[in-house]
Amino acid sequence: MSQPNGIGQNGPSIAQDLFEDMGRKVDGMGSANSNTDDNEPDQRVTEEVESLCMNCHEDGTTRILLTRIPFFREIVIMSFSCPHCGFHNNEIQSAGQIQEKGAKVALRVERDADLQRQVVKGDLCVFRIGDVDLEIPQGKGQYSNIEGVISAVKEDLQSHQEERMRQMPEVGAKVAGVIASLTDLLEGRRYPFMVSADDPSGNSWIEPKPGDAAGKWAKSEYNRTPQQNAALGLGDEVPAPENDTRPEYQASNMVPSLPTNGALASNNVDDEDIIENQVYSFPASCPGCTRPCTTNMKMVHIPHFKQVVLMSTACEDCGYRSNEVKTGGEVPDLGRRITLRVQNKEDLARDILKSESAALVCPELQLRVEPGTMGGRFTTVEGILTQVRRDLRAQAFGLDDGDAEVPAGAMGDSMAADSKQAWEKFFADLSDAIDGKKPFTVTLEDPLASSYVQSLTAPAPDPQIDVEDYQRTEEEEEDLGLKDIKTEGYEADANGEA
Repeated sequence: MSQPNGIGQNGPSIAQDLFEDMGRKVDGMGSANSNTDDNEPDQRVTEEVESLCMNCHEDGTTRILLTRIPFFREIVIMSFSCPHCGFHNNEIQSAGQIQEKGAKVALRVERDADLQRQVVKGDLCVFRIGDVDLEIPQGKGQYSNIEGVISAVKEDLQSHQEERMRQMPEVGAKVAGVIASLTDLLEGRRYPFMVSADDPSGNSWIEPKPGDAAGKWAKSEYNRTPQQNAALGLGDEVPAPENDTRPEYQASNMVPSLPTNGALASNNVDDEDIIENQVYSFPASCPGCTRPCTTNMKMVHIPHFKQVVLMSTACEDCGYRSNEVKTGGEVPDLGRRITLRVQNKEDLARDILKSESAALVCPELQLRVEPGTMGGRFTTVEGILTQVRRDLRAQAFGLDDGDAEVPAGAMGDSMAADSKQAWEKFFADLSDAIDGKKPFTVTLEDPLASSYVQSLTAPAPDPQIDVEDYQRTEEEEEDLGLKDIKTEGYEADANGEA
């Protein structure tokens, strides 16, 4: 998948030269003065720039530090101070490329240690504390931890509380209730509670941990709206058409692009059935820049499973590429849990279809991929694990090649010792599993029963595969929108509303 223009596109070497780990930067500051070569600047030292103080309009100083957050990406930390009035201001900006999709990261805070997880809040990020119904809107970038973010909100509300109580007692009483709730969160009296960071640029982050339980940490990606792309400076803001239906959802202009088996291409297939193994093309809107592009679609039949649709979108303007698998058919009464015991190279080569609604779990590898994180994928067991490793390494080190070795010291001096040790073990176990040196199990838990693992003994049962149907939880029904579906009596309701 290609990347939008940005620092990361020039390769990891430039980014690693400019953006060192924070711990090594701090160590380098102490020895910066000993550099005997005045013509060779030390990039590890903070840059100082004379800036105008917006409080007293005198000259102050802004310090700029380029650094990398382990298992995230490059950021710019800026600190302003004014010697005349004492005003201070700290903020961060993302220095990595804008991601192809927006992202929302959520974490369930269950104990004191979770309050220390790092948080990167970008300029366009909306940070929410769900249990208090509190939202921190877009604004100044922030690099802190969950405790620091909540404490900053509490201090901001407290700063004008006395004035608020005198002038607007009713509003002051409500704010006092919010302050009390935030105090309870910080002191551990309201566990568990949820926090989330929603950023259309995809550059905000809440720190994950290897072995997080199901539902504790989750990341989902989404396509940006034209307005969000305009705010990020991507493409042109396209006015809404008279017909607000996106082109990919209109049943027109869909033509076979690669006729096979003697099939004749027609200019319109509105009245024809979709032919299996026939590639069709239709107009779409690019999720990256919202400009018109082309989506190719092909329906294939997986033996001993069902028909699925392979979709590929390519945009010539911004270089966006995506490949997805869509499953269809009726919604089953039960979800399905498929468990494969991987014991050798042959098992790693098995085909696997992970639908968009499925979670992937490997207990021995401390790996869990939440529904929606990777979209729909049709690949092999080895391929899906390699993709997970590639994605994590790209976030951590800027590496594009999933088979490349992790550079020495790349884990970062600023990372806590226990986290560093856990991540090192995670990557070692994951690489051993991909190389066939470590047996493990893969479980696909799909509430829509649309996932598949290749059986080597089909149609007879495979001794290495366990299939279990289960009753969906109310939360899964709610997330999938199944609780709101009404298949009987809806005609009477429609007539009554009319």
